[in-house]
Amino acid sequence: MTMRPLIFLSLVLGLCLALAGCGEDKKAQQAMLPPVAVFDVTVADVPWPAEYQAQASGSRAVEVRARVEAIIEKRLYEEGDFVKQGQLMFQLERDQYEAKVQQAEAQFNNAEREWKRIRPLYEKNAVSQKERDSARAAYESAKAELRQAKINLDYCQVTAPVSGYSSKENFTPGNLVGNNSLLTYVNQTDPMYIDFSIAAPERMRRQQLAAAGRLRFPENGRYKARLRLLDGTLYKGEGEVTFIDSQVQPSTGVIKARAVFANADGHIMPGQYVRLYMEGDVLKNAVLIPQKCVVLTQKGSLVMGLDKDNKVYAIPVTLSVAVGDRYLVDSGLKGGERIISEGLVKARPGTQVRVQEPAAQQQQAQAPAAQK
Repeated sequence: MTMRPLIFLSLVLGLCLALAGCGEDKKAQQAMLPPVAVFDVTVADVPWPAEYQAQASGSRAVEVRARVEAIIEKRLYEEGDFVKQGQLMFQLERDQYEAKVQQAEAQFNNAEREWKRIRPLYEKNAVSQKERDSARAAYESAKAELRQAKINLDYCQVTAPVSGYSSKENFTPGNLVGNNSLLTYVNQTDPMYIDFSIAAPERMRRQQLAAAGRLRFPENGRYKARLRLLDGTLYKGEGEVTFIDSQVQPSTGVIKARAVFANADGHIMPGQYVRLYMEGDVLKNAVLIPQKCVVLTQKGSLVMGLDKDNKVYAIPVTLSVAVGDRYLVDSGLKGGERIISEGLVKARPGTQVRVQEPAAQQQQAQAPAAQK
């Protein structure tokens, strides 16, 4: 082999080694850059749900009262059991009211016979107008007294005014109860009311955003509602917010509200505490960023953006309200920017950083490979 090919081969090998060394140096330099995770800023219409502590209550809590004075003979329901509308709950003593019905029937029969006797005689001018009117009045009075006697007799059977869960009895059998004595309660639990309170400042912020055209209220002002029960499970049924008060409670600074849920299965009980999620408000063309992206300074709020070369630059932002774990941005971001979400401690304006996926994304990417 001549000398010239050997020299050329040496030059090629040297160039390859130099390029490999440069590549390794570049990788080493990249590895030494501060690692950061980024968040891609977007603009979109975003639902803005609200969450509240709430308490369930029967849609109708009805008092069961005696309508006549009598002795309680029997209680015909189990305390705390579900009762249906019209179900017999208490049996009161009937004897005296049956006797009054019989007496009223006798008086009515006499008055009816007298009226039937007087009426044709009056048509023949055989009796006076006064006699005719007296017979008619006696007949109508006896008829009304008979009807009242039958009503009082029916009141001896105390029935459930609505379907729902019964409460503890206030009088045991054998006690004499008077007219209007409270015997027990029945709570109607289907549908079920969910009472909650909205902080007045929160309601005002939403109204201000709506007035500025940045928030869209639900159609017809009807909000959907969902429930999370005490055991952490999400209630399968969907409810509706049917009432939001028009005034603020002066002592608490909140606005009273109510949602209604179907509860045929009885899973929601009166008095139970729940978490209520109100859905329906939509932020229009919203820019939302994670709260951890924001740096608070004496001059205001900042986020750290990245240019195409992954160099850091500061972006002043004006924030509006917190929406879950994110902030609604009023100004400073228009969408399309990349901002740092992790690694802010070492990211300084003008420095270059190395972009890496967040740990959660890395785990998701590794999971399919691990399954293979």
